[in-house]
Amino acid sequence: MRRVCFGVMAALLAVAIVVVLRSSAPAAQDTPVGQRVDELMARMTLADKLGQMTQAERAAVTPADLTTYRLGSVLSGGGSAPDDNTPAGWADMYDAYQRGALATPLKIPMLYGVDAVHGNNNVPGSTIFPHNIGLGATRDPDLVQRIGAATAEEVTGAGPDWTFAPCLCVARDDRWGRTYESFGEDPALVSEMATVVTGLQDGAAPVLATAKHYLGDGGTTGGDDQGDTALSEAELRRIHLPPFRAAVDRGVGAVMVSFSSWNGVKLHSSKYLITDVLKTELGFGGFVVSDWAGIDQIDGKPGFTRAEVVAAVNAGLDMLMVPENWTTFLDYLRAAVEAGEIPMSRIDDANRRILTKKFELGLFEKPYADRSWQETVGSAEHRDLARQAVRESQVLLRNSGDVLPLAKTGGKIFVAGKSADDLGNQAGGWTGTWQGSSGDTVPGGTTILQGIRDVAGPGTTVTYDLAGDGIDGTYRAAIAVIGETPYAEYEGDRPAGLGLGLDDQDTAVLAKLRAAGVPVIVVLVSGRPLDVAPLVAGWAALVAAWLPGSEGAGVADVLFGDYAPTGRLPVTWPGSSAQEPINAGDGQTGLFAYGYGLSFDDREADSAPPSSPGAPAATALTTGALAPTGRKLTWMAATDTGGSGLDGYDVLADNALIGTTTGLSLSLATISPGVHELTVVARDKAGNRSAPSTPLVVTVPDARGCKARGGCVAT
Repeated sequence: MRRVCFGVMAALLAVAIVVVLRSSAPAAQDTPVGQRVDELMARMTLADKLGQMTQAERAAVTPADLTTYRLGSVLSGGGSAPDDNTPAGWADMYDAYQRGALATPLKIPMLYGVDAVHGNNNVPGSTIFPHNIGLGATRDPDLVQRIGAATAEEVTGAGPDWTFAPCLCVARDDRWGRTYESFGEDPALVSEMATVVTGLQDGAAPVLATAKHYLGDGGTTGGDDQGDTALSEAELRRIHLPPFRAAVDRGVGAVMVSFSSWNGVKLHSSKYLITDVLKTELGFGGFVVSDWAGIDQIDGKPGFTRAEVVAAVNAGLDMLMVPENWTTFLDYLRAAVEAGEIPMSRIDDANRRILTKKFELGLFEKPYADRSWQETVGSAEHRDLARQAVRESQVLLRNSGDVLPLAKTGGKIFVAGKSADDLGNQAGGWTGTWQGSSGDTVPGGTTILQGIRDVAGPGTTVTYDLAGDGIDGTYRAAIAVIGETPYAEYEGDRPAGLGLGLDDQDTAVLAKLRAAGVPVIVVLVSGRPLDVAPLVAGWAALVAAWLPGSEGAGVADVLFGDYAPTGRLPVTWPGSSAQEPINAGDGQTGLFAYGYGLSFDDREADSAPPSSPGAPAATALTTGALAPTGRKLTWMAATDTGGSGLDGYDVLADNALIGTTTGLSLSLATISPGVHELTVVARDKAGNRSAPSTPLVVTVPDARGCKARGGCVAT
């Protein structure tokens, strides 16, 4: 009898266990994601929900901590890597943390975030693509999308499922240390390059993409990293918002908030910009993450407080990057929720957004590293793609006497300069470590010098000396590969333009090469335009190579004419540091205009402006005023008299830029009351601008019917 009873009890217990297990498991994969999220959240405790909103740095958290505290995410800061810093070592580390997450009662997988900003730059042997400023010079959105997909494959092979990229900042001041992380100064160009989001998220090995840094970090006063963007809302929206709108339209999974402020208010506490504009107006359905300990800065004092946690979460931050003091954050967050300072609806909204992305990534079905993608890390296919990106990013700025392309047969070529044989210099910051470093930091990469030797072939003698010693008049040309050494945010800031010129080492090399009496070709390796105007006249050629990454042979492909240069400046090149900030349309004339770039068939620079566009006309006019809807401005095309080709049109209201387009019409946004002059200016691909069109005068009354140019006067 006892044996029978025990058998019955065991059977009932087995059934009970099955019921419990099934009731705590997420819904089936074919169930709609929204329903799966609802069913999971119905079983979550407050501890589960608060943990999901917390992201800790790997050096300050263990797999067991993920189990105990239900943490939703782990990250690696720049240079933070496992002892076995290989794809296999990363995958092992990732799986260990994931096992910790899956040991929680509800088995919610974690997200692991890395700064894979130009390839999976944390892992040695990965393909390192050009930084964004070089990709902006390519004007090739399809190429950028393919780079996103290749990066995602190499990230996936190492385990992580989330990258803090792309940076969609619009760089408006080259003194800013993150200029090279921007695709350029024009919001339209940066928006076009949002294709990288599609590449990262929709390829064969998708990872979560992050549009950063929201909003206006490229427009801070003086280029001050984490500084203040002092702009009207209209200008903030016109310059800095369009790339984020483009990323949202492409379904970007995460948005990272900027350290910077807008008119004195830290973005991490801006409910208007995060919740009202990003989530509500733009319809962003993913989750918002803070930057590294970003909540610490809200009150301007070291260390975050409970009040800062409340301000950040209520502003709309969903996941908080609290790298080290994450237990303190959890304590503050719980206390604030229990005290009613943060409504439970806000906690649920954050969890819904985070869990939705985890389900969409398939983490509940396949939570562990997919090691089958490790074979793509540094693969020949990806390196070929990177080499293509390097050659497309080269911008030929000067080519006196058609010294380029160089012939591959006969004679000798001398190569000098600190960046000719230095992979660290050509890769820049965010390579191996946060700030990057000079030296052999990119295993498997090809220096520019090696690329020159390979591409020139056996028909040309290539001599190299870093300092330029040993050159004489028997060489048919000298190539100086010079410029900046690696840096990243903050360390790369150049207040008042100091340090935007060449250093003493570079100028000494140039002096030796010029003294030999041979044509000097300067290849500038830098993350931004440098102050070289006083020296350019002495150079036969100038090539902006930006920060090309691991495949230096792409530079040589252009120097020796295997490929003609097609890159165009993504930023205005200043005539001096004193011109900073300088951007197209601000009335300043730089050394080279935005969009400028020569090719080998250009015998001289195009300096002739296009003709003026035809006088604009506006549709949807009522009694001399612009109607509330349907506003559109049209005009007759201009003619490019210099031959480089039309690049587009700028539309101005009272001489202030209100829109750009490549077509012959523009839909107009709201215009303030008063009498306004609308004009159109044409620009060509060399950066020349036409005289303005004949103005169209429009009158916009205010609510009282006032039409005066100076505004209404009370009577």
